[in-house]
Amino acid sequence: MFQAKPITFQLESSQVAFTMSYLQGIAFNHYMALLQFDPNNTMLSNWLAFIQKFSSKFIVFDTIAEVEENLFNLWMCNNKHFITFIIQFEWEAYKTGWNYNTLQFALCCALLQPIQDILCLTPKQTTYDSYKALITQVNQHY
Repeated sequence: MFQAKPITFQLESSQVAFTMSYLQGIAFNHYMALLQFDPNNTMLSNWLAFIQKFSSKFIVFDTIAEVEENLFNLWMCNNKHFITFIIQFEWEAYKTGWNYNTLQFALCCALLQPIQDILCLTPKQTTYDSYKALITQVNQHY
């Protein structure tokens, strides 16, 4: 990111400030406390010091594992239309890097049981997009 905009991120303090904008929770609170109570701390102006301190203080999660867990815990609710659900599903699913066959299987598992039952009676879809279109049709009649 920083190499794509070398003028914008010429100063290490700009790199730290930009990265800070993505912090959340305790890490964000810690950064804000540094700004308020220790504004001359080298972590605020030195990229390497910032990375080393925050990496040692706050765990970097395995984002793929976290996304996969979110996906496995995602279920279509009775009062939710498929179109609404698929947006949330794909928001998580595309982060996994799974192929379309795997996505199709995960999607099927997350659907309401009556929709799954109807899909078992239909011809197997050869593409993920045709599978989504079929689910949309079934959901409209369900």
